[in-house]
Amino acid sequence: MRIATYLYEGRRHCGVVEGAVVRALPDGTSPLDASGVRPVGPAVPLTDVRLLPPLEPPTIRDFVTFEEHVEGVRRSIDRSAGVPEAWYEAPTFYFTNPYAVIGPYDDVPVPPGSQVLDFELEVAAIIGRAGRDLTPEQARDHIVGYTVFNDWSARDLQSAEMKVGLGPCKGKDTATTLGPYLVTADELEPYRDSDGFLRLALTAEVNGEVVGKDLLSNMSWTFEEMVAYASRGTWVRPGDVLGSGTCGNGGCLAELWGVRGKQDPVPLKPGDTVTLTVEGIGSVSNTVVVGPDPLKIPVARKRTRERP
Repeated sequence: MRIATYLYEGRRHCGVVEGAVVRALPDGTSPLDASGVRPVGPAVPLTDVRLLPPLEPPTIRDFVTFEEHVEGVRRSIDRSAGVPEAWYEAPTFYFTNPYAVIGPYDDVPVPPGSQVLDFELEVAAIIGRAGRDLTPEQARDHIVGYTVFNDWSARDLQSAEMKVGLGPCKGKDTATTLGPYLVTADELEPYRDSDGFLRLALTAEVNGEVVGKDLLSNMSWTFEEMVAYASRGTWVRPGDVLGSGTCGNGGCLAELWGVRGKQDPVPLKPGDTVTLTVEGIGSVSNTVVVGPDPLKIPVARKRTRERP
């Protein structure tokens, strides 16, 4: 099933997408519980609705599972070569802002103070059932479905704040695209290869020009392994989103900058439209718009180190 969350005639609905139309599910149906529920509404053309993010996640973990992406971005940000040895030990992730989630066709404001905006082409798994300390085999039953994930990144803000050693902050805080639908896990099973990876074609376009192509199966960990790691010593709960991390071969501009040694293509600017397509799931397409000016915050004050 393809589950959409959308606005139609001023009301929010959860519905099943059938070709070019969507049919509403009973009021109160959650996208996480929609599988097997029969639609009750009439068929409405998708062109007549506004698609929203398929769900409102309580948490978003964003992993970094593509070796090629790590190589390129490290070269771009701090001119380092290769991949840190620690990366190979476990599927590392950080938590990003669930309040920054936008829909598949919403505008994206430039983050305040940024001059170097980038996209990141990812796929996200969505948790449908709570669990903790899961094995990868157990984790498969906890994934309800998948969606396209664009981790918008202010590279200049990110580069500066990463020097503090805490990870990304305002560089990742303005927008995260999810959509266009939640595609239930069973629909993607035919794409699973013999190693357990989903072999889906990924394409990134800027203003209609293809800048990146990869396969999701180039991940170094499966989604089940990622879920298992995320659940180690804690809970994953329904609605949690786990991003694959950015794919390689042009899954973001920063990787290309690292490979080419210059900002080619140039950073995104207002008016640019980024379209990301994932085989078996669909496309999201967002246009960059002017964002707000940054509010003034003072620099750190040098303090004494008095003790009581």
